[in-house]
Amino acid sequence: MIISASRRTDIPAFYSEWFMNRIRAGYCLVANPFNPKQLSRVSLLPGDVDAIVFWSKNPAPLVRHLNELDAAGYRYYFQYTICDYPAELELHVPPLDHRIATARRLADLLTPRRVIWRYDPIIVSNNTDIAYHRRAFSRLAAALEGATTRVVVSLADYYAKVRRNLGNLERAGWRFQECSDMETECRELLAWMAQTASEHGMEIQSCSEAVSLADIGIKAGKCIDDGLLNELWGIPLSRKDPGQRDACLCAVSKDIGANDTCLHGCRYCYATASLARAQARRRMHDPASPILVGQAPEPGAETVEELA
Repeated sequence: MIISASRRTDIPAFYSEWFMNRIRAGYCLVANPFNPKQLSRVSLLPGDVDAIVFWSKNPAPLVRHLNELDAAGYRYYFQYTICDYPAELELHVPPLDHRIATARRLADLLTPRRVIWRYDPIIVSNNTDIAYHRRAFSRLAAALEGATTRVVVSLADYYAKVRRNLGNLERAGWRFQECSDMETECRELLAWMAQTASEHGMEIQSCSEAVSLADIGIKAGKCIDDGLLNELWGIPLSRKDPGQRDACLCAVSKDIGANDTCLHGCRYCYATASLARAQARRRMHDPASPILVGQAPEPGAETVEELA
């Protein structure tokens, strides 16, 4: 099984102590996001875990535990999101130089192949226009040269939850543009990104884009990438995860996170309804609990599905 840690929250940044406690215990409990009373018991024993994919905007708190993961035989790589957005969009991410230094530190520890840079989502607005993204991507690609071999890009999806979170900014004068309304400009930006990435020694891939970008040099990618896992460790190829969007090509994995628990406060987040809700749920977090939010149910109180 591939463990996703996690699409729903930033486990390395905010829950690394809990994660390591669960690694030592050999399992965790995960609530169904659509039915919180339905729990799954997920084995985290080294023999049951093919690999772990970490998703983070600040993996620094987990770095001190990597030796322990290595010693126990776990295989893993990082999906590391680094943009350079104004603080109004990303309220509580660390300073940019700190994030770049962490990426370089991870590359030194793990090799650049296991550190995947995510420049996503690409949000086009009056304050982050096409020229803004050209400047930001160029600076970051230069700063991360040699620390990664892959960059993943995606255009922002304006789900209802995202639109609600962006509402305060719109009332303050921000104006957001969907790339479907400015297809030519966005494709020109993406084509330029592909060329810039290549100049800095990086392959570029897209994430869950329904439209093919192959003609401008961007391959449709997999964030949970069974091909990369096979390349790195000989892990057998897997099928596409049927639980993800049609455009998502990720291999089957088990996500051990929980929605509404990330404290970065990013306005465009699809997994967190509001920072206030995430802060409230954080107060329910116990690093010693087998489940990310709250306590384990009383014996016999819930049906727990055994997964390995």
